[in-house]
Amino acid sequence: MIKKVFTGAVVLTAAVALTASTSFAAKYKYEGGAVANGGSVSGVVSFAGKPQTIKKDLAKEKNKEFCSKHPMNEGLIRTIEKIKSKDGKLEGAVVFIKDLAKGKEWKQETVKIDFAACDISPRVFTVRKTNKGEKEGNLIITNQDTDTLHNPHGYDVAGANRKTLFNKPLPSVGASADVTKNLKRLKKKKSKHFFLQCDQHNFMEADGRIVWNPYFQVTGADGAFSLKDVPAGKYKVVAWHPYAGEVTQEVTVAGGADAKADFTIK
Repeated sequence: MIKKVFTGAVVLTAAVALTASTSFAAKYKYEGGAVANGGSVSGVVSFAGKPQTIKKDLAKEKNKEFCSKHPMNEGLIRTIEKIKSKDGKLEGAVVFIKDLAKGKEWKQETVKIDFAACDISPRVFTVRKTNKGEKEGNLIITNQDTDTLHNPHGYDVAGANRKTLFNKPLPSVGASADVTKNLKRLKKKKSKHFFLQCDQHNFMEADGRIVWNPYFQVTGADGAFSLKDVPAGKYKVVAWHPYAGEVTQEVTVAGGADAKADFTIK
């Protein structure tokens, strides 16, 4: 079990609430509004395999003494959980409805990422394209480590290709980077996977799924999810994990009812 030591770290905060604008709806084909007699989609994401970890020797890394204090370290050896599951339930899977053009209002929140104890929190999250006219408050990265330089490097990943979106040095504790303007470069037809890494400590990694409507959720330790206020209809629902893979199923949502959809990623 991982101990929570990142006191004061904010994972996902509703610091900025923005209603989807007309221009956003027109350009990205999502229109937000009231949903009459909506239903929901809920279930559990499971992983048909064993949890996967890797070992990283920090002996040749920068700030090795400080970084070795992380709770997942034994001396200079860091254990990194790439696929985290317990009793078959997959943590850190992003479940979302694909290609949904109209539904509930998208009250878009600021995603806050912390570089703390030579780790990134959260490790899996969601990312959205910056709206037209939006200058701040989409995604903010903060250095929580005293006397330690971190250098967040964000990529738009497509298969084996990585396109740099930003590269922002954070020289000291409390330094932050608002990368809202950089996320204007995301492309709806191409952008799916966002990858974040520290250029100073390359073992520090995190992954985001790029979303295009408000129907998404990242699973916790129980693998459960619930997507609410879904207009009645038939949809493709996706469960995605950056290292376990993804699976899609077609789900029919009836007004006022909950559609059960369990996923197993193999």
